[in-house]
Amino acid sequence: MLDPSSSEEESDEGLEGERRDVPGAAGGGGSPRAPAPAREGRRDAPRPGSPSPSVLSEGRDEPERRRDEEQERRVRLQLYVFVVRCIAYPFNAKQPTDMARRQQKLNKQQLQLLKERFQAFLNGETQIVADEAFCNAVRSYYEVFLKSDRVARMVQSGGCSANDFREVFKKNIEKRVRSLPEIDGLSKETVLSSWIAKYDAIYRGEEDLCKQPNRMTLSAVSELILSKEQLYEMFQQILGVKKLEHQLLYNACQLDNADEQAAQIRRELDGRLQVAEKMAKERRFPKFIAKEMETMYIEELRSSVNLLMANLESLPVSKGGPEFKLQKLKRSQNSAFLDLGDENEIQLSKSDVVLSFTLEIVIMEVQGLKSVAPNRIVYCTMEVEGGEKLQTDQAEASRPQWGTQGDFTTTHPRPVVKVKLFTESTGVLALEDKELGRVILYPTSNSSKSAELHRMIVPKNSQDSDLKIKLAVRMDKPPHMKHSGYLYALGQKVWKRWKKRYFVLVQVSQYTFAMCSYREKKSEPQELMQLEGYTVDYTDPHPGLQGGHMFFNAVKEGDTVIFASDDEQDRVLWVQAMYRATGQSYKPIPVLQTQKLNPKGGALHADAQLYADRFQKQGMDEFISANPCKLDHAFLFRLLQRQTLDHRLNDSYSCLGWFSPGQVFVLDEYCARYGVRGCHRHLCYLTELMEHSENGAVIDPTLLHYSFAFCASHVHGNRPDGIGTVSVEEKERFEEIKERLSSLLENQISHFRYCFPFGRPEGALKATLSLLERVLMKDIATPVPAEEVKKVVRKCLEKAALINYTRLTEYAKIEGQCKTMNQATPARKLEEVLHLAELCIEVLQQNEEHHAEAFAWWPDLLAEHAEKFWSLFTVDMDTALEAQPQDSWDSFPLFQLLNNFLRNDTLLCNGKFHKHLQEIFVPLVVRYVDLMESSIAQSIHRGFEQETWQPVKNIANSLPNVALPKVPSLPLNLPQIPSFSTPSWMASLNESTNGSATSEDLFWKLDALQMFVCDLHWPEQEFAHHLEQRLKLMASDMIEACVKRTRTTFELKLQKASKTTDLRLPASVCTMFNVLVDARKQSTKLCALDGGQEFGSQWQQYHSKIDDLIDNTVKDIISLLVSKFVSVLEGVLSKLSRYDEGTFFSSILSFTVKAAAKYVDVPKPGMDLADTYIMFVRQNQDILREKVNEEMYIEKLFDQWYSNSMKVICVWLADRLDIQLHIYQLKTLIKIVKKTYRDFRLQGVLEGTLNSKTYDTLHRRLTVEEATASVSEGGGLQGITMKDSDEEEEG
Repeated sequence: MLDPSSSEEESDEGLEGERRDVPGAAGGGGSPRAPAPAREGRRDAPRPGSPSPSVLSEGRDEPERRRDEEQERRVRLQLYVFVVRCIAYPFNAKQPTDMARRQQKLNKQQLQLLKERFQAFLNGETQIVADEAFCNAVRSYYEVFLKSDRVARMVQSGGCSANDFREVFKKNIEKRVRSLPEIDGLSKETVLSSWIAKYDAIYRGEEDLCKQPNRMTLSAVSELILSKEQLYEMFQQILGVKKLEHQLLYNACQLDNADEQAAQIRRELDGRLQVAEKMAKERRFPKFIAKEMETMYIEELRSSVNLLMANLESLPVSKGGPEFKLQKLKRSQNSAFLDLGDENEIQLSKSDVVLSFTLEIVIMEVQGLKSVAPNRIVYCTMEVEGGEKLQTDQAEASRPQWGTQGDFTTTHPRPVVKVKLFTESTGVLALEDKELGRVILYPTSNSSKSAELHRMIVPKNSQDSDLKIKLAVRMDKPPHMKHSGYLYALGQKVWKRWKKRYFVLVQVSQYTFAMCSYREKKSEPQELMQLEGYTVDYTDPHPGLQGGHMFFNAVKEGDTVIFASDDEQDRVLWVQAMYRATGQSYKPIPVLQTQKLNPKGGALHADAQLYADRFQKQGMDEFISANPCKLDHAFLFRLLQRQTLDHRLNDSYSCLGWFSPGQVFVLDEYCARYGVRGCHRHLCYLTELMEHSENGAVIDPTLLHYSFAFCASHVHGNRPDGIGTVSVEEKERFEEIKERLSSLLENQISHFRYCFPFGRPEGALKATLSLLERVLMKDIATPVPAEEVKKVVRKCLEKAALINYTRLTEYAKIEGQCKTMNQATPARKLEEVLHLAELCIEVLQQNEEHHAEAFAWWPDLLAEHAEKFWSLFTVDMDTALEAQPQDSWDSFPLFQLLNNFLRNDTLLCNGKFHKHLQEIFVPLVVRYVDLMESSIAQSIHRGFEQETWQPVKNIANSLPNVALPKVPSLPLNLPQIPSFSTPSWMASLNESTNGSATSEDLFWKLDALQMFVCDLHWPEQEFAHHLEQRLKLMASDMIEACVKRTRTTFELKLQKASKTTDLRLPASVCTMFNVLVDARKQSTKLCALDGGQEFGSQWQQYHSKIDDLIDNTVKDIISLLVSKFVSVLEGVLSKLSRYDEGTFFSSILSFTVKAAAKYVDVPKPGMDLADTYIMFVRQNQDILREKVNEEMYIEKLFDQWYSNSMKVICVWLADRLDIQLHIYQLKTLIKIVKKTYRDFRLQGVLEGTLNSKTYDTLHRRLTVEEATASVSEGGGLQGITMKDSDEEEEG
């Protein structure tokens, strides 16, 4: 660019240089943004005396901006010229077909649409049928993943595809399905497949499923393979080239002409050789890290050109041509190949340039045939001299028309074609048909291809003097025949005589061309000249040479060959063909530019000239003629790669920085063709990738790793691409990039939750850690110590803990409320901390699920990260807990939430935060247990004082149905400090007989307290065992007190009960009995302790005392009840004693009854007494059976009751062995004994107890008494007997 203060002379002088070296000048500084600092420098320069700086600045900036834009446009056009040449004729690279297929990226609109579709499914607005488990999985996916701001940022950065969304859902449901119970006949793989299919249905929504595969197929093809036209279009967009500019460049560069493109490559390679030789001669090298690399650098340049020449020579001469294959000419692969001396020239033999031609001869018709009768048969023959002869069909002489084509193959560049006309001979002795005429043609590849009339040679005395034949001869041009025609020639070594010859320019291989002269009917050339090393140019006419008007020559050291053609057009075509063949850098220019074109055969050149004129008008002729060897391709490639990467990251694919196959192909071809060093390429690539990554784009760390490893290998001399020279600039840039990359990677690891949300892209975090380890290496051979890597990762994870917690608190809006936390209520503070704890657990669970695999090498570091994370949470937690009032138990859910998470993590269990949590809650737990113990003790004391002994339902066994206080979002039933009065909800439970309100309240509280402490899952074994032991001891003491108070009350209650047959056990007595039964059951659960060996025997002994106490108390109560029942029986027996024989009362009663019986029906007193007692027994049995819950104790009670009753009766009878029983005594006892026996048998008393010795003795006595009474009284027993009878009266 020119400075605005330059003079006109400077401007005129500099303009030409600017046009010539724009790309080179722009690239010389290395940075494509070099113009911007220059502008800033000029803007910042002082302008003394400026009356209006802003106006002048704007006036200067506008032309400056336009010049910069124009210069940038020219650079891009020049770069586009090189790119289209790479696309038009590649000879080094191919489009790779093994690259990973990239998925279509999701944008913000698609993400919003996806959210709406999943929300519609959850709202039941779709036709997709799903079970509850799948709905829960989708709901979790929607809430946790789709609504995450991290996913929204990843979508915005362009690094998220539909496949990522699907894989996250698949990973989520795999865990859920694995946890489901097994179902017979339904495998979990089937469930997974079904769920994935339903997910796909939700994802697609109402889209037309028929069109989807077509779109995917087309996109996949365009992602993998691109045609030349698609590549042209892509790089037009990348470099901002207009369609018209492309069309002009396409035609001017002759991109569709393979020969021109191959010639351009040869010229470029020759120019690179010259640059290398010049550099070696002038000793002007780039600055290398070692002096000896200068010589090595020249060798590398020569070797790279040598390799390109070999690649070019391995290509077919002309793509799409017939079955012609290159002559394989061996070239030396060493530096001697680059010498141009005669001793290293590859000499061609005449057999190397043998050509193969295909001729098509089409005979149309014959005119002027008069010598033959119209009905005679005529036909034609055709042949190429030296080959076979073909014949046409027969035709009548009146209509000699055929249209027959004959195909021939020949090796003669100047073949002789003979066509003859015959008629059939009618003579009997004629051996051959009669020849009517012939024509001899000498076609060439330049001859006319259309049908023409040719005069035929007729025999003497023939009437057909004007005989003509219409035919067409088409001779093809072999692909390796570049030009042909007649020229005059004169040389020093060949063609030593000036005369006209037929010349053919033959391409033997990509680097070997020969000028050959041929004679007629000869396959091999008469003479040939190999064009390597010659320079062709236009010359002035030579007056001494006769023949030919337009001259040109081919010059080489020690030889000059002069050629002449008959017209200018032919000369231009020959010079152009030989210019391509020689590979010279000098481009010949015609002497007379304004000379008119020869109409004959000049259409192609006219079109080329027309495009050249348009090209000059557009001001772009300099780009097509620019010498690639003089431009800075390092800068140009950096610009190309940057523009390509920008385009790639903005297309519809989630590429993560990977180029498409077509882009890789063009970049590879450019680097190889124009000598861009591999290290420079990857350094630029790293720079661009890091810049995009720093700006929020998602870049695959594997891609960074590959480029960094290449550069590191090169800088440390490992020759990844065979290049052993290392420039100072490359090393300095590598060190700078290494430091920058290290910072980038550490930042990404510190932000791993946000750079790699939910583990996406898959494996990216693991690859980032691997790359960090590679970056920390001092060289490529020495591995970095593990501790050093661990130290860096530890530092990153410490930062990550702070970052994650800070963002989490912002999300939970805790930070925003800190200003008003002092005014917030303690309950509000605790609620906020509880919510924050849930979020913290969710974060760490996501880290474990999605990122733990990447940190598998350092699991302890991930644990340290979690501890650091919890340490930040500790501050907020402690603040909230300190604000809680004394003796408040609302914080226990916080402990349970945190402890349940920590104790299941092997690395965090009993860690620093876990121990701190225990230290905080140990006093609370102890205080809570103390208060509960005091409260329970008081409730026992006051409860039994006020106890009504009304039966209530068992609460401890019905806890799920009791409305206990609930803690939000936690499955914890936390008992509060109980009141001393009977709970109000117990009144509604008095439907069935059971324990008392006080006892059931006691058992419920003890059970709830133990369940609460058990649900705490205290992690420290010693304290947990202490709590368990204390609660068991407390339960034992409480139950013991309950049992003792119950027995005392039972005795008092029983003493007050009636001793007559009117006695009916009150419900309170049964309730007391049930209290003891429940105490026996509850002691097994509440007092049993699975202790260790050190105190197991001691505790077992203590626990057995409680059981013994309860058992003894139950025995005592049973004995008291039996004694009470027996006392009633004794009362009955005492009444019967009045009828003893010999007593005064007995005689009075007997006389009174007999006297009264004469007048009225006197009731039988013995029966009334027996019936009353039997009713007493039966009703009390029913009461006990109905209201006492323990069957075993009932059976024991009945056994003792029956046995003691029989003993009392037996003793009573024993006292009367010498006395005969009164009839009434006998009748009453028989009925009591028989009914008692039957009732207790019905109640389940065993036969052994029923038929005891006492009963047998009693039975025999009553039987004897019955017999005696029957004899003496004469049927006075009135049917009452000890014998079993179904007809016996009941009651």
